[in-house]
Amino acid sequence: MTSGKSKATSEPLLSLRNVRKTYRGITAVADVSLDVNPGEIVGLIGPNGAGKTTLVNLISGAEPITSGTVTFEGRDITKHPPHSVACSGIARTFQVVQPFAQMTVLENVMAGALYAGKHGSRREAAERARHFLDFTMLSDFADSPASELALANRKRLELAKSLAMNPRLLMLDEVNAGLNSSEISEALSLINQIAEQGITIIIIEHLMRVISELARRIVVLHHGTLLHEGAPEEVLNDPRVVEAYLGSKFARNWQNRTPTTQ
Repeated sequence: MTSGKSKATSEPLLSLRNVRKTYRGITAVADVSLDVNPGEIVGLIGPNGAGKTTLVNLISGAEPITSGTVTFEGRDITKHPPHSVACSGIARTFQVVQPFAQMTVLENVMAGALYAGKHGSRREAAERARHFLDFTMLSDFADSPASELALANRKRLELAKSLAMNPRLLMLDEVNAGLNSSEISEALSLINQIAEQGITIIIIEHLMRVISELARRIVVLHHGTLLHEGAPEEVLNDPRVVEAYLGSKFARNWQNRTPTTQ
């Protein structure tokens, strides 16, 4: 088993080059270039409106790119529709969890397996779905309507659906939002187990506890631009990052109290 924090190989799994997204003249993502290596857990952070979810939408094909390129495993997927991107090995969860409410929990995960997991028969899809329900501790709810799940279990269902798609890259959009401390600890354990299976992860997160525990590298977006990237301790102690989150007055006070290292 490989760890999500192990040393990554030299060839990137995902490459973004000058990726831009505009809406009627308003720039949401501005010329972002980024490489993600196999085996990494990359934290994607930034204040509200920074362009984090938009960037994930562009990678997944949910929204068309205005300009720039997205390459996955050396293949240009810039203009590919979402189903093609999913079949290539990229899965994602959504910030607002919206399961197929009238379908059972098992059927929701089967849909992921059939959609992009390349499991042609319903029997194969059901077997794979049950495996990931076990993994996410949802087996007891397999035959329940997805609409009956509490928020924490809906988040787990999102993970199970995504994993059933057999991804090599998994993008997690605020999977811990709305969870309590013990539920977050359980989610952290699941994400680490996913990474140990060799799945590369990009995680959008506002909770610094989660980012500092999971990520080997942090990428900061601000006003749609890549503000900073690097190791967690470096990024989270950068005054520009502090200012982006908390404002210039706090950043100045913080900088005056913190020793400068060369």
